[in-house]
Amino acid sequence: MQNTITRKLARAGVIAALYVSLSLLVLPVASGAVQFRVSEALCVLPLIYAEAIPALAVGCIISNLITGCAAYDVIFGSIITLAAAAATYGIGKTPFGKFFKISVGGLFPVFLNAFLLPVIWYFCYGELEYVYMLQVLFLIISQSAAVYFIGSLCYLSLFKMRQKGVLFLQ
Repeated sequence: MQNTITRKLARAGVIAALYVSLSLLVLPVASGAVQFRVSEALCVLPLIYAEAIPALAVGCIISNLITGCAAYDVIFGSIITLAAAAATYGIGKTPFGKFFKISVGGLFPVFLNAFLLPVIWYFCYGELEYVYMLQVLFLIISQSAAVYFIGSLCYLSLFKMRQKGVLFLQ
C-alpha cells in the first residue's frame, strides 16, 4: 500500500467497519433512549486521522439502519457524528499535548450527541421515553464512558505506536 490515498481509503473502511461491528456487539443497547455504543470510542480517531471523519459518519449511518432507527434519526444522527468528528479533528490539529487533545476533542461527541439526539428522537418517535434532561444525562454518562475511557486508551495506544514508527499507522 504505497499509495497514500489507497491507505487512507482502506483506513476509513476499517474505521467504518469497526464502528458497525462494535455497535452490533452491544446491539440491545446500541440505540434507544438509554444507549451505550462502544463504537463511540472511535470518535477520538479524528484527532489523528482526517479520514476518520467520513468513516465515523458512514459507520453511524450503517449502524442506525441496522438497528432500525427512523429515517430522520439515521440522517441527523449521522450529521451530528460528522460534525463532532470534524470538530474533534480541528482539536487534533492544535499544537497542544495529547491529554489536552483527548480532553477537549472528546467534548464534541459527548455533548453534541447528548444535547441534540434527544431532540431528534422527539421528532422521530413522538413522546419522549424519558424527560429531555434525563436523556441528556444518560447520554453524557454513556458517551463519556466510551470516549474518555475506551477511546482514550485507543488514542494513547495509537499515539505511542506512531511514535515508534509503526508503518501501517502512518
